[in-house]
Amino acid sequence: MNMTGTLYIVSTPIGNYDDITLRALDRLKSADFLVCEEYKTARRLLSHYKIDKELFPLNEHNERESSEEILEMLSGGKSAALISDCGTPLFSDPGHILLDLCISNNIKIEVIPGANSLIPAITGSGLKVEKFQYFGWLSPKKEIRRKELLKLRSVNDIIILMETPYRLKTLLHDIKNILGNNLQAVLAFELTSNREKFYRGTIAEITAEVERNKLKGEFVLLIDNRKQKRYRV
Repeated sequence: MNMTGTLYIVSTPIGNYDDITLRALDRLKSADFLVCEEYKTARRLLSHYKIDKELFPLNEHNERESSEEILEMLSGGKSAALISDCGTPLFSDPGHILLDLCISNNIKIEVIPGANSLIPAITGSGLKVEKFQYFGWLSPKKEIRRKELLKLRSVNDIIILMETPYRLKTLLHDIKNILGNNLQAVLAFELTSNREKFYRGTIAEITAEVERNKLKGEFVLLIDNRKQKRYRV
């Protein structure tokens, strides 16, 4: 009976290399090969930890073909560590086709938790977050994004959004125009890096701060759209 390999889903740091777990390092070292989004980012990560592994790219351009090739190697007994450019894989990242194939073919899957931006953003926000609604990345297309934001008007909850760094100002202006100037919000900026900072205030105030300081970087945006506000005591 042939033994299949294992797909390790490995979380990596989002801004501070010290945030990796011992278990993640062990799996990166022990896997036969690594599956990554981009060579350059993966090589930089491995170089920091002095790990030398064969890399297989898996991104939106080659996902189907690469997933089938990786499955064949896993079926043959090899193990692979799946990483994203940073943080927890499969969270708005490529890899779902590979995961579906592994589940369908009874490949063992092991998830190694670790760094992500969502929980630190909530923890440091100052908001009392008993529950929230995560909407991730809105559409980059203006009209579709506008319709998505219009739907969020009726959401009586903490709304969490993410976006690429170069669309931060656009997103804030759209929120200001559609959801309102005076909604309380928190911008968790460049979490875990030496630029980490929480900007708290109304959407209008945060937008002004972003423009004044020409902020451009990774972020998580929490919008308090609750009718009855709750804050930490």
